[in-house]
Amino acid sequence: MTKPRAFSAEGITAPLRFPVFRRIWLASLLSNLGTLIQGIGAAWAMTQMTSSAGMVALVQTALMLPVMLISMPAGAIADMYDRRAVALIALGVALAGATTLTTLAWAGLVTPTLLLALCFVVGSGTALMGPAWQSSVAEQAPLETLPAAIALNGISYNIARSVGPAVGGIVVAYAGAAAAFALNALLCLPLMVALFLWKRIAQPSRLPPERLGRAIVSGVRYIANSPPIKIVLARAMVTGVISSAVIALMPLVVRDLLQGGAQTYGMLLGVFGLGAILGALGFAQIRKCMTGEAAIRACGLAMGGAIAAVALSRQPVLTAVALVLAGAMWTMAWTLFSIGVQLSAPRWVAGRSIAAYQAASSGGIAIGSWGWGNLTDVAGVEITLLVAAALMFVSPLLGLWLRMPPVGARGEESEILDDPKIRLPLTGRSGPLVVEVEYRVAQEQARAFHNIMQDVQLFRKRNGAYGWSIARDIADPEVWIERYHCPTWLDYLRQRNRSTQSERAMEKRAIDFHIGSDPVRVRRMLERPFGSVPWEGDTPGRATEDVVSIASSAGGGQ
Repeated sequence: MTKPRAFSAEGITAPLRFPVFRRIWLASLLSNLGTLIQGIGAAWAMTQMTSSAGMVALVQTALMLPVMLISMPAGAIADMYDRRAVALIALGVALAGATTLTTLAWAGLVTPTLLLALCFVVGSGTALMGPAWQSSVAEQAPLETLPAAIALNGISYNIARSVGPAVGGIVVAYAGAAAAFALNALLCLPLMVALFLWKRIAQPSRLPPERLGRAIVSGVRYIANSPPIKIVLARAMVTGVISSAVIALMPLVVRDLLQGGAQTYGMLLGVFGLGAILGALGFAQIRKCMTGEAAIRACGLAMGGAIAAVALSRQPVLTAVALVLAGAMWTMAWTLFSIGVQLSAPRWVAGRSIAAYQAASSGGIAIGSWGWGNLTDVAGVEITLLVAAALMFVSPLLGLWLRMPPVGARGEESEILDDPKIRLPLTGRSGPLVVEVEYRVAQEQARAFHNIMQDVQLFRKRNGAYGWSIARDIADPEVWIERYHCPTWLDYLRQRNRSTQSERAMEKRAIDFHIGSDPVRVRRMLERPFGSVPWEGDTPGRATEDVVSIASSAGGGQ
């Protein structure tokens, strides 16, 4: 049976053939629709309560800032616990915020500060849900359809974007902002039902979950030692800061440049969403014709031209045409960033990697929205948008230093290794643990070996090691000692079993430099072994030394 192609005309819909993914996708479409309707209601309500451009832009900031602030804890929680349960709790938080906002709006008690606070609560629920939902996509459809599933989630949001603003504008115009808030609360319910009905098959780990603080540190460490993810996050944040101008200032474009009302506002956001859908549908063709870096550069240039057109236009039709282009480029750029992150991270850290991406993108949008709003108070809408367009035009120059990595297959974990044999009594919290790996390398291979060990260093550190070093024996130049630490025995067991297949292959390449009849020697030692002193005669007091053969551990597995 032929596997579906992720981005062919047939393949992009392949994940919808699986009932779990289809139900959650359709329900998320309704939830996204409600979120956008509420956003329109909140933005328009703010324009009715204050004339400050900064306060209007802060609505977008209040909705997006929680993603930057709590996404890493949310990602760690998604990796530590049942992702379905985490998503349900997050939806409950968002529902509580939307229900409270609805009640206060109908009672006429909403103030600008209270509106921002409750938007922050709703945004917090969204921030908590995002990593759990997105990292579970691979559990809802086969792995070979993951790129298509990621693109479909983007299409879901942009279908809602194309319809939601128009619906939101009509709801606000004829029923008021309170009705928009109520509709958002109602549209949360189908997704809660779909997640509740999902019979997720958990894959329990033989090791206990990390504590929250240590899980966050592990996620940050992984990202800090993963150059492809760092590049994507940096490019995403810059894109978010600059491109946020067109979304955050849209109410002011309608009010000040086009002299329009709520229906015009909804219509323009609707055509932006329509462009986003066209961009998602055309994504496959763009990927066939361009590398990731070339596609991001093209998106930046085209989006810069579209923002400039919005700034200079005084006709709704011309503005709408520019927003179709802006929406298409927006979706293509964010889809490239999202796929780059999700396919670069193994499953054990998927939630935290997605959380970091959300923090970078949403943080960029939140910071940019605040900055563009304040600049608008000083310079006006037109000048502010022209500044944003100019910055977007020059943003492709970042590719000279931060080139987008190629998108490959997702890094999957290798087989679980057996625990090393030890003779010193240890608990999970015993540590720090020091690991030394001794290689014997021919002197003419020294430079090549040292180069491959720099890559080994990165994956050791991103999987949990610290204090890594490589040293050469000055008395016997063929001997090299790799040395690193793990905080505890339990952390060491996690670290050695987190390696992906490509990382195990890289470790095997390093071991292949080893010469001589003896195998690579691995020493695992307890640093500061208080409590391991033989207080009683039958208690062993010597650390273990293991000799690990290449064949016995799939390339070492130190």
